Amino acid sequence: MSKKKRSIVQAALCLTAAASLVISGGVVQAKGNAAAPAKAKNVILFVGDGMGAAQRDAIRLNTVGLNGKLQMDDMPYSALLRTHSTVAVTDSAAAGTAIASGVKTYNGAVGVDANKKPVKTLLEVAKGLGKSTGLVTTSQITDATPAAFGAHVEDRSQQSKIAKQYLDNSKVDVLLGGGEDFWYPAGNPGKFPDHPAEDPSEESKGTEGNLVEHAKKLGYQYVTSKEELQKAKNGKILGLFANEEMFQQKPEGEGDVYNPVVSLKDMTQKALDTLSSNKKGFFLMVEEEGTDEMAHENNAKLTIKAGQELDKAVGVAKEFAKKHPDTLVLVLADHETGGFSLEPVDDKDESGDGISKEDGPFSIFGSKEQFYVDWTTSGHTGVDIPLTAMGSGAELFTGVHENTYVHDAILKAWGVKK
Repeated sequence: MSKKKRSIVQAALCLTAAASLVISGGVVQAKGNAAAPAKAKNVILFVGDGMGAAQRDAIRLNTVGLNGKLQMDDMPYSALLRTHSTVAVTDSAAAGTAIASGVKTYNGAVGVDANKKPVKTLLEVAKGLGKSTGLVTTSQITDATPAAFGAHVEDRSQQSKIAKQYLDNSKVDVLLGGGEDFWYPAGNPGKFPDHPAEDPSEESKGTEGNLVEHAKKLGYQYVTSKEELQKAKNGKILGLFANEEMFQQKPEGEGDVYNPVVSLKDMTQKALDTLSSNKKGFFLMVEEEGTDEMAHENNAKLTIKAGQELDKAVGVAKEFAKKHPDTLVLVLADHETGGFSLEPVDDKDESGDGISKEDGPFSIFGSKEQFYVDWTTSGHTGVDIPLTAMGSGAELFTGVHENTYVHDAILKAWGVKK
């Protein structure tokens, strides 16, 4: 399309995204939350990796229609977060560290500041308060976002070191996700064989010895399937359900698969069942990685599907919070991926080629209407991202803030001075 036309479309989309925020609560209080206690006992933090406002709109349109509300949007408070790291466009490691520790750092940094000095995380604060802790993701459990809450390394690629720190330092109680390859040394595959047909490049590559055996000695129950996870008793659980991510991120129709052997919803439910036995409460971070990885591939179909699975997990947390009003539930992203935009069906408006060509059409639930998805990049962008909140302390989450504010506000919800 012409530059002038694209500018008009982009302006309209910005207005649409802003309007959707207002509809779902805006950056001001939408309704009271008087039943919530003064202090949060439990915190459940959802991260839709790479999920900006337009992604949330696409997930909504395809799932519940024009006037419907996703679980993640049907919350009484909302805000906007700025995402930059020490540069304008962040990566997941720096963004995760900002959210987890309240400091801006360089891209690739996990739990360390710009001078490479360790910074205390929300998970570690929770542990100090006597709370139980958990990390859940459809990515490797040692990937950048969960790592930012439970480890301190100068480079996010040091995934075996991250795994060892989970066990020996931060002592995370529940660890559920993919990435078994980083827990076993090279040449010593675990439950998942090296060089699987769906991705022959995957193989065990741990650098810190056999960390699964190490975990077992520390009292963790090790599970690798949905059935084993369901049977696991309360206590410490290590669940690894794939060599790497729990899906295959590829361009649409080229081996792309989103079908985790254990759903994010089921992992979230098990984590809540386990962690909630602690009378002092818990901190749980739940990440959907597919919303980022599929967007990197400009694969709108599976970006939307991953977002729908995230929303189901949010529904589980909301049900828990309704029964336990001393619980704070947050849904946000670390950054936006893909320069994702929504466009009407228009045969004359096909833009880009190759990986960045338009995707669609996608149906709008409950109507005969459709929409297309267009992309501007296969990388990250620097736009603000929406946050929605409910429960104890949720009223703290209004306005426009740096992403470091999430850390500060959660401490305040706990009654902890920064």
